[in-house]
Amino acid sequence: MLELSAEAAEIRRANERSTTDLTAYDFYLRARAHHMVVDRDRILQALDWLGQALARDARYAPALAQAANFRFHLDINDWAEDAEANRRTAADLARQAVQAAPDDPEILARSAFVLAYFGDDIAACLSLVDRSLEVNPSFGEAWGMKGWMLLWAGQPDLAIEHFERAGRYFPRGRWASILTGIGVAHLIGCRFDEAVTAFLSSLQLAPLFAWGHRSLASCYAHMGRLDEAREVVRRLRAITPVIGVIGRGFPEYRNPEHRDLLLSGLRLAAGDLA
Repeated sequence: MLELSAEAAEIRRANERSTTDLTAYDFYLRARAHHMVVDRDRILQALDWLGQALARDARYAPALAQAANFRFHLDINDWAEDAEANRRTAADLARQAVQAAPDDPEILARSAFVLAYFGDDIAACLSLVDRSLEVNPSFGEAWGMKGWMLLWAGQPDLAIEHFERAGRYFPRGRWASILTGIGVAHLIGCRFDEAVTAFLSSLQLAPLFAWGHRSLASCYAHMGRLDEAREVVRRLRAITPVIGVIGRGFPEYRNPEHRDLLLSGLRLAAGDLA
């Protein structure tokens, strides 16, 4: 099944061309081609292109939302030179995108996701993504983003339902984030065997996804499989030096028990994370 209907896809393309500056549009398209990339240098290149687009059209909403999303990827992999400045910039870009295009489903979903990740009011963020799905109920990425947001809100079982809904619209090759989210939902529900199955499947699709490694290491540690947990941590260190610290590569879980479960497993796997 296609992620977007033909009509919705045409609406999206029209919104992406919402700038009258063709050079800004060209920079945006170059950056957009890196949307699914998990590579620091290519993400930084994409952000440079988006910066040039926004220098020409500061209210170009697709470029604002895409830049916020790339900065989320810098954070989750701890690739930003200044983590706090990156977080502030990402949230500011997301808010500007919503103000510039309050009815665009892709911009609403992406911006809500970034704001929720960085700790904004979770109910308000969920409301934004619900607006996105009202406009386009077939927007698979929005279902997946809402799944993550429900995890951060403390509703893992409802999150699984949304991840499964997202999977109806994605080809299997794009399921890495969905499978990781399902795994985290099982992990914080203490269903460790189900969580491991999901994490291993996710990492087959996206072996450089840092949060997949973090989650699997935590899960193995809680299961008492410390040798396997430590091996996952060794692989993770080849991707990022930060294993898991709140404020660096770690989303804002609103339920402290869920946050502490994930971090305690990582501490078992990797020792002192300070």
